[in-house]
Amino acid sequence: MKSIEVKAYAKLNLCLDVLGTMPGGWHEMKMVMQSCSLCDDIRIELGGDDITVKTNLHFLPRDERNIAYRAAKRFFEAAGMPGAGALITLQKRIPVGAGLGGGSTDGAAVLRGLRDLTGAALSDAALEALGAELGSDVPFCVCGGTRLAVGRGDRFLDAPAMPDCGIVICKPRFSIRTPDLFAKIDSRRSRIRPDTDGLMAAMAAGDLRGMAQRMYNVFEDVLPRNCGEIAAIKSALLDLGALGSVMSGTGSAVFGIFEDAAAAERAWTQLRGSYRECFTAQPVASLSATAG
Repeated sequence: MKSIEVKAYAKLNLCLDVLGTMPGGWHEMKMVMQSCSLCDDIRIELGGDDITVKTNLHFLPRDERNIAYRAAKRFFEAAGMPGAGALITLQKRIPVGAGLGGGSTDGAAVLRGLRDLTGAALSDAALEALGAELGSDVPFCVCGGTRLAVGRGDRFLDAPAMPDCGIVICKPRFSIRTPDLFAKIDSRRSRIRPDTDGLMAAMAAGDLRGMAQRMYNVFEDVLPRNCGEIAAIKSALLDLGALGSVMSGTGSAVFGIFEDAAAAERAWTQLRGSYRECFTAQPVASLSATAG
């Protein structure tokens, strides 16, 4: 059987703002999103007349509740291959329920991998449109890199590439319910706004420190009282030399930006004993394969 191995890269939110609500109950977002080298490994084998998902995490669903399964099914429909089958094996590394897009990036990687395996004439834009049917972060994860996301997070504008740096990602033992944070955001009348334009200007100038100091996530303003460990992780990262630190998405993972990989490695060495899910990473450039 034809097969392919694909990397599904985690996403980070360098800054995140919620501007309001949109028709259909969606929230209007504005955020700078970045792929990083922390990834899941995915193997896809074509064959048979069914979609089968295997994973190293026993608690993950393996049927249509799994986004990788739904991505394969939707791809085959769009490519004019209804009834086609595939075996999808997920080697998960990205923490679950962390705000790192672990499920979304798996779905996006399945779309990319199946396009390469089948030779289907589907552009990146077409894959992003399919991804939007699966989840808000999937379109970004199709091509990744550094992008300014607007709307519900599925429309993208050009953004400067993130400067080279080291990254440390640390997740506490708890996760956070995304709907709860959106409900709290809706009830707030005022909030501090991220300096998104300033952050992107710093990236364009190659000013890593200026970028890191402008990272901000409005969801940190509405965290439940029992999530104090998020602030503790941020403080620890800054004490260990991070230029800036912020929670990704709706959490609960926190990441810090370091001058280089060596500085990130030193901080990781100090933190890994306290946090089981603690990783080093680097920025990843766009995965774009086709125009449009």
